[in-house]
Order: sequence, then structure tokens, then C-alpha cells
Amino acid sequence: QLQLVESGGGLVQPGGSLRLSCAASGFTLDYYHIGWFRQAPGKEREGVACISSSGGTTTYADSVKDRFTVSRDNAKNTVYLQLDSLKPEDTAIYYCAAQDAYTIATLREHEYDYWGQGTQVTVSS
Repeated sequence: QLQLVESGGGLVQPGGSLRLSCAASGFTLDYYHIGWFRQAPGKEREGVACISSSGGTTTYADSVKDRFTVSRDNAKNTVYLQLDSLKPEDTAIYYCAAQDAYTIATLREHEYDYWGQGTQVTVSS
């Protein structure tokens, strides 16, 4: 069974940091680009960051550029999203998703084939 599982979410104060993990089971991530998306209450889901299957290319939404960092460890079949300088507006459920590496890595939701269940990130004092 193909599965993505996110972890690492939680409650953090503004300016704090979290590291989210996305672990795959049932398939290897080597052949997939991985994207991170988030959905805040009452808002549409948006793309945050993505990383190519090789790890050589990363893309970020303007709202998180220079604050979030996506990385991957294919040996561990895991992708990470480091969240620094967190703001209250970063509060959302964060999802990881896998996109077939035959295409170019994007932040477009419809390009992604497999999704995790999400992990809650809350930024509040």
C-alpha cells in the first residue's frame, strides 16, 4: 500500500521553528518529486515548496521564501520541510505529496498523485 505520512507539526511561538517530515511506505521516493502544501482554515490549499526527485531543484512560494527549506534523504525515503521564523499566518495543516518524476516538479496540486493525511502547525503566542 502506497502511503505518505507527515509528522513534526505542533504549537510554536512566532519566530520559532519546526521541522516536518514526510515518510513514504510501500514505494520509493527516488522516482518522485515531493511537494509541500498547506491549508489554513477557510482558505484554499496552496503550494509551499517542492523538491525534485534528485534533490537538485527546489521551488518555494514567495510567502515562505528565505524562511522554509525543503530537503530530502532518499536513503531514508523521507523528505523534510524546515520551517523557520514562523508567523501566525503560517498556521495551517501541512501536507506532503508525491509527483511522478517524468514531469517537471511544480507547485500545482493536480500534478500530484499521492497525498499524506497532513500535520497541524499552529503559530501562536
